[in-house]
Amino acid sequence: MKGVLAQLRSYERSVQLLMVNQFTINLGFYMLMPYLAQHLSGSLGLAGWIVGLVLGVRNFSQQGMFLVGGTLADRYGYKPLIVAGCVLRTAGFAALGFVDSLPALLAASAATGLAGALFNPAVRAYLAADAGERRVEAFALFNVFYQAGILLGPLVGLVLTGVDFRITCLVAAGVFALLSIVQVRALPARRAGDAADRASGEPERESVLAQWRGVVANRPFLLFSAAMIGSYVLTFQVYLALPLEVRRLGGSGTFGTAAAAMLFAVSGLGTILFQTRVTAWCKARMDPGRALTWGLLAMGLAFVPLLLATAVPVPDDGVGRRLFAVVPSACAALLLALGTMIAYPFEMDTIVRLSGNRLVATHYGLYNTICGIGITLGNLGIGAALDAARASGMSALPWAALFALGAAGAAALYGLHRTGRLGPPRQPEPQKQPTTTA
Repeated sequence: MKGVLAQLRSYERSVQLLMVNQFTINLGFYMLMPYLAQHLSGSLGLAGWIVGLVLGVRNFSQQGMFLVGGTLADRYGYKPLIVAGCVLRTAGFAALGFVDSLPALLAASAATGLAGALFNPAVRAYLAADAGERRVEAFALFNVFYQAGILLGPLVGLVLTGVDFRITCLVAAGVFALLSIVQVRALPARRAGDAADRASGEPERESVLAQWRGVVANRPFLLFSAAMIGSYVLTFQVYLALPLEVRRLGGSGTFGTAAAAMLFAVSGLGTILFQTRVTAWCKARMDPGRALTWGLLAMGLAFVPLLLATAVPVPDDGVGRRLFAVVPSACAALLLALGTMIAYPFEMDTIVRLSGNRLVATHYGLYNTICGIGITLGNLGIGAALDAARASGMSALPWAALFALGAAGAAALYGLHRTGRLGPPRQPEPQKQPTTTA
């Protein structure tokens, strides 16, 4: 931990604040969101489809508005969008604890999602701009703070929700309110292209549609985004397929719940302890394209222990069955974390390079939207594979499909790397001026 703090102090103040901001954002978010469904169905007694609708609106408002949030950040500056997102989430979280009508719940849920769409692209673009040549290392450190918030948030929320869910909502809202004040007072203003503007004057501003057409016409960026969808589907299985497998074998009682929680601990602690070391090792030995390829391959290999376990008879009961429920899934969670540690910093850096360091927040916004749609479709497919495995007795099916997805993603990234499509876009050569004679 001392090494992480020492590395944090080596960056300028704005980067340090962005790291702490992300930890606090995740702390506030994850102390509330894991317990929202229980509150809606239990305390408010809402039907399952209404609970799904409220949660779905939050996800849709975030994924669907990432591009808009990124575009606004590029046009009006990163700080205003970060502050606006935190203020909006303050209001949304406070409302979730005190409203009970469906329209009000939908509005509050939509507000919390839109808040993420406003500040997420802006935070990443700001970090990329101020980290400069140390972008890869900065995003590695960013992931440490990101995971620390995810790890600590549910624990705080568990204690608060045990008293009253409204207290959880108020504390989470207070976290974002405090964060808003700190950022207004301490976060320096930063606009996209500040350095370029100072060097060559204010560029002519394009229309939003012209900017979007330019981003969508960036074929290497779109190919990279499509290739990376698999990584997000794979890492999401810590929340979907792995807990379901643990509970299927270990039961839905105390042991199954504790074992599922252990998966998050393995993933989060692994990242906190080893992210910066893994990034330093990879950067010293391989270029970004190879690191991304190995990261995706590691994510696919994460499901091999589960695939191999299907060839072994499941113990009927006792310690053997519990170990069988925990060990393969824990190995998968650890390998998924390792793959993410390898790929994530280079992934964030590659987006900046593919953007040509122009409209970076807009590129991040579209990238998040593409991957968010991919996660939804991918999870539908994995859910269908899990159902088919239970119905047909082909227990290896979902794990084989996930391994194949990782291998396909790695192959796609390797192809992009080999063909030079993961580098910065080529700048048009200046036209030669005709020579004149006196």
